Amino acid sequence: MIYLELFLTFFQIGLFTFGGGYAMLPLIQEEVAAKGWLTMDQIVNFVAVSESTPGPFAINMSTYVGIEVGGVFGAVCATLGVVLPSFIVILIVARIYEAFRKNRIVAGCMQGLKPAVVGLIGASVISMGQTVFFSAGLSFAAINWFWFIVSAIILAGMLVLVFKKVHPILIVVISAALGIAAGLLEPLLTATT
Repeated sequence: MIYLELFLTFFQIGLFTFGGGYAMLPLIQEEVAAKGWLTMDQIVNFVAVSESTPGPFAINMSTYVGIEVGGVFGAVCATLGVVLPSFIVILIVARIYEAFRKNRIVAGCMQGLKPAVVGLIGASVISMGQTVFFSAGLSFAAINWFWFIVSAIILAGMLVLVFKKVHPILIVVISAALGIAAGLLEPLLTATT
């Protein structure tokens, strides 16, 4: 039964998401958390892993959730579920695109979807930022200051590199290296305080 649930959940996510993997993130977060398949921390961790591994983000996320919930066959079901709607829709669109390309309703629909996609991605940024920076809640006492400062420094540094047009692969490698270095330094720095 879990295999069918994985397939249908990710089929629904794939069917109702426009704008790529990041636009899917709020739906993945909502569905996966509501079903108790993963915690928010696990989702955030795998977003980082998904960004550092080859392949489309949405496929990596669905595969990860599937394998965590239902093993290898669960991964196949979730991945197939998230890919199949796009495959079907693009086959249909490819067949009828020329007939509807200049249709005002179709053009209006596409124009209406663009700001919605930006909003969905923005909601994911806020949700994930809250998990990264305030994982124990928004109280001052609950903040792990070491990781808060490390995360803020890495975020600021990576934003500078993005605006300087540094290659994304290099940005991922640098941020992973900084995270590893911080993880190795944390016991040394926190033991002395």
